[in-house]
Amino acid sequence: MDEVHEPRADLPAGELPTATVGEWLAAATRRLSGEEARAEAERLLAHALGVGPTWLYTHRDDVPAAERIAAFERLLDQRLAGEPVAYLLGHRGFWRFDLQVTPATLIPRPETERLVELALERLPENTNLRVVDLGTGTGAIALSIAHERPRAQIVATDASEDALAVAKANARALGLGNVEFRHGDWLTPLAGETFDLIASNPPYIADDDAHLQQGDLRFEPRSALAAGADGLDDIRLIVAASPDRLGPGGWLLLEHGWDQGEAVRALFEAHGFEAVETVQDWERRDRVTLGRTAVSRTAHGITSP
Repeated sequence: MDEVHEPRADLPAGELPTATVGEWLAAATRRLSGEEARAEAERLLAHALGVGPTWLYTHRDDVPAAERIAAFERLLDQRLAGEPVAYLLGHRGFWRFDLQVTPATLIPRPETERLVELALERLPENTNLRVVDLGTGTGAIALSIAHERPRAQIVATDASEDALAVAKANARALGLGNVEFRHGDWLTPLAGETFDLIASNPPYIADDDAHLQQGDLRFEPRSALAAGADGLDDIRLIVAASPDRLGPGGWLLLEHGWDQGEAVRALFEAHGFEAVETVQDWERRDRVTLGRTAVSRTAHGITSP
């Protein structure tokens, strides 16, 4: 049997002119760690070669151009240094979309899709509702709701102009015209307005949490991750200000840490919210707390599951 030539990490691509796509993929998978090593190697190699993931297998015996492999090795080195794959590729999948992502934004995560699902359950279709997404980042929550409820009017706020630029670009790419973007901290840009539903994935990690110095979190905006000694500073602000921005029967939905459900429920109840509950994500961890304002009249047909 012929010897299989495998790329070595200590040699530049130009010295291995006969290494194939399959060999580079196998070598990169060994260098990366964790359960996602193979998937990450595939995504980085496909990106460097300018192809789709299926191409890697239908052309596994091809020998890539040296400049393409040089680009791949740079990406691989950056990933080994801890940089998130989403930032290296410039995009991340969320809901039904592939969203542009930059270091100015939090990387959208699958558990936030649970927040979107819970919001949609409370927003009847074909109804003119007003919804706000606080701290929109890439626009993941706002754009998902806008896509599923095209008659709704969505307002997305963020204190970062750079993040808003990313969210606006994603809205243009998806052709969603029912989203308005505003610059400002949490509900500050919404003075005098009322909404049927407020949703947010705010910072909720404690300032001294060791996880902030580990993995992808080291590279994400700290302002989108940490919020005070117990991680609840921004959640307190949002819960306190939301009743004035919600109509009767309006809903507030907040994502939070797995161990914060009880504390967040107490905040909701202290500010007069009713039907307060914490919903778990698909891994059975407390993830979203929600509640509604008192119902004194029917609020635009809003749904109460």
